[in-house]
Amino acid sequence: MRYTCIDSFSGAGGLSLGLKNAGFDTILSFDIDDKCIKTIRQNQKYFRHPSLVSDISDMLNGKMLQLCNLKKGELFLLAGGPPCQGFSIQRRGEDTDDRNDLVLKYGQLVQEVYPCFFVMENVSGITGKRGKKILTHLVENMRNIGYTVHMKLLDAQDYGVPQRRKRIILIGERNDMGSDYEFPEASPERRTVRDTIGFLPEPPEDGKDHPDILLHRRDKLSSLNILRLKALKQGEGRDSLPPELLAECHKIDSSVIGYRNVYGRMVWDEVAPTITARFDSFTRGKFGHPEQLRSISLREGAMLQTFPQDFMFVGTKVEVARQIGNAVPPILGEKIGRSIIEYFESRGC
Repeated sequence: MRYTCIDSFSGAGGLSLGLKNAGFDTILSFDIDDKCIKTIRQNQKYFRHPSLVSDISDMLNGKMLQLCNLKKGELFLLAGGPPCQGFSIQRRGEDTDDRNDLVLKYGQLVQEVYPCFFVMENVSGITGKRGKKILTHLVENMRNIGYTVHMKLLDAQDYGVPQRRKRIILIGERNDMGSDYEFPEASPERRTVRDTIGFLPEPPEDGKDHPDILLHRRDKLSSLNILRLKALKQGEGRDSLPPELLAECHKIDSSVIGYRNVYGRMVWDEVAPTITARFDSFTRGKFGHPEQLRSISLREGAMLQTFPQDFMFVGTKVEVARQIGNAVPPILGEKIGRSIIEYFESRGC
C-alpha cells in the first residue's frame, strides 16, 4: 500500500517531515511563502518530492488533481494547517481576518480531492469566539460530503515534543474507510530543554554562527536586556524583575495587562514554552537561555520544535524564526501519521 500525501500550507515542512517518518509518501507540498518552499528544496536529505509556491485558490477547480495526475478519491491523505494568526488568542483588535477564509478553502480542496483521510492543524483559538463559526461550518461541510470528523486539543509535550504547545487537530476519515479512528495515546514521559539542547556548545560571542552548527548564534541584546537576564533565575520572567529594570509599559501589574512571561528564562529540566514565530526575541516570551546571558538561538528553537540538528532554513533571522515557530513539530506529525496508518491497517484494508 502506498500512503500518498499532499501537504498544503506546508510551511517549512515540519508536518511533511513527520509524515514521511511515519511512512507517508508525500507527492506535493505547497505554500504561498517562497522562503518556506526554498527551505523545503534546500533539504534534499529529507525531501525529494516536488514543492511549489502557490496560493490554495490556485489549487482549486481541479488544478491540484491535474498537477498531481490524480483522480478524485485516489489520494490517501491531504494534510494542512491553514494560517492561524486570525484565531490566535494573542491577537488583539477586530475579529475579522482574511486568513480565516483559508480554513473553508481547505475544506473545498478536501471536497475536490476527496482523500481517504485529511488532517488539519490549527491553534486552540479556532474553537473560541474568533473561529468557532468557521470551524463549525467546516465540520458540517465535511460530514455532508461523507466524512467522519474527529477533533481533539493535543498538547505537543504529551507526544515527545519538549515544548508546551496546544493545537486543535482535525482528522477526517472518509466514511468508506470507517468511523472509529482514535488519536494517539499521550505519554507521561517528558523530553526537557536539557535533553534537547543541553549538549550544545555556547555560540560565539561575536554573533556569528557556531563553526560546526548552522544557525547557532547569539542575538544582539541591549545592555538593559543583559541586565534583565542577569537578574533572572530559571523560570522567572518580568514579574521577577526589579522595578528599575521593568519597561515602562510593564510597570502595571501583569494581572492587569498580561504578558507575564515576557523577558523570561527557560528551565533546564522542564519542557520549553511554546516556540512562537518571534521566539528569536528575548522580549517576546520566556526565550532566554536557562543559564547563559542570551536568548536561545535559531538552531535551539528548531531543535525544541524537533527539527533535526542539520535541517536547513532559508531566509533572514526573522523569516527563519517565523518558519520555525509556525511549523508543526515533526515528532507530533509523525505520531499523528503513524496513528492513521495503524488504524487503516488494523481494519484489514
